[in-house]
Amino acid sequence: MKKIILAAISMLAVALGVEAQDQVRLNPSHPDAYVVQKGDTLWDISSQFLVQPWYWPEIWQVNPQVENPHLIYPGDSLRLVYIDGQPQLQLQRGPRAYQLSPGIDGNRLSPSIRRQAVEDAIPAIPLDAINAFLSRTRIVEPGAFEGTPYILSGSDDHILMGAGDTIYARGDFGTPLPSYGIYRPGPVYTDPVSGEVLGRQALGVGSVDLLQLDPDNNPDFSVATLGVRSTAREVRLDDRLMPVEERSIEALFHPSAPTITIDSLIVGVDEGVTQIGKFDVVILNVGEREGLQPGNVLAIYKAGSTVRDRIAGEVVRLPDTRAGELMVFRTFEKMSLALVLDAQRPLAVMDMVRNP
Repeated sequence: MKKIILAAISMLAVALGVEAQDQVRLNPSHPDAYVVQKGDTLWDISSQFLVQPWYWPEIWQVNPQVENPHLIYPGDSLRLVYIDGQPQLQLQRGPRAYQLSPGIDGNRLSPSIRRQAVEDAIPAIPLDAINAFLSRTRIVEPGAFEGTPYILSGSDDHILMGAGDTIYARGDFGTPLPSYGIYRPGPVYTDPVSGEVLGRQALGVGSVDLLQLDPDNNPDFSVATLGVRSTAREVRLDDRLMPVEERSIEALFHPSAPTITIDSLIVGVDEGVTQIGKFDVVILNVGEREGLQPGNVLAIYKAGSTVRDRIAGEVVRLPDTRAGELMVFRTFEKMSLALVLDAQRPLAVMDMVRNP
């Protein structure tokens, strides 16, 4: 996971398919300068300067005197200036380290490039909101859980287990593996428009190591003793064991508007939450086959209400209202996972998602 965090730090360094600079709109209440604070994200900082935060690289001025300017640390200062009439953001490093260097009259103090651990740089987005979804949660075929081993019990008959606990599972282990992922069967999703079955959510719970495998009174089953290595949420009875996914996970995000037209819907939200807000993870009914890519930024719309025109005697549907933005961070064939980065009003399943 550390590699994921380090890779995502530079997500705003390069954007794909950005528009010309004269289309970048500054936030009317933007500051002239901002000192980076611990806990900031690049997305939040860019939102202070820009109406459309994913256009951050368009106004970024690379300073050749700054080593790796796309890594931003607490204490650094960002200043908005105008060069040839165009807005530019300049980076000034925070307090520098000084070293002794030889001079005419002996040693003298001279500034040196500050060397700071990459992991100390501020992240691009709040990665703690999506860590479990990056590495574990996935979309599977509707029948993928049939016949998979399930959690039978915890040690001392515990019904909720966590990292470091010993647990027991029962089922057909076939050719045993040294480790497994723990998944919780989620809902089966159907496209609200076409009726097509899109897939089933497999909610990532954690990972376990196989310690022992014993025969069961049922010849097709075995009882496994497992050690819980890590968890993203508590382990429950009836959670399922599945092989760890052999799939490349994209973690280097390049926020950008999609190059294709997207007209989709929010069809699900993590663990059945009814009111969706900022930093919630949602599920979309479009994916790789529609051309969606990790890093794509999309706008969320609330459907316009219907009112009666008393003069014309007709029912009129009001325009849809823009209510927030999200960024896709993981794609599957027919569905995608996205993080809500901004919500001007409460969001809900069946809200519309379109190009920003």
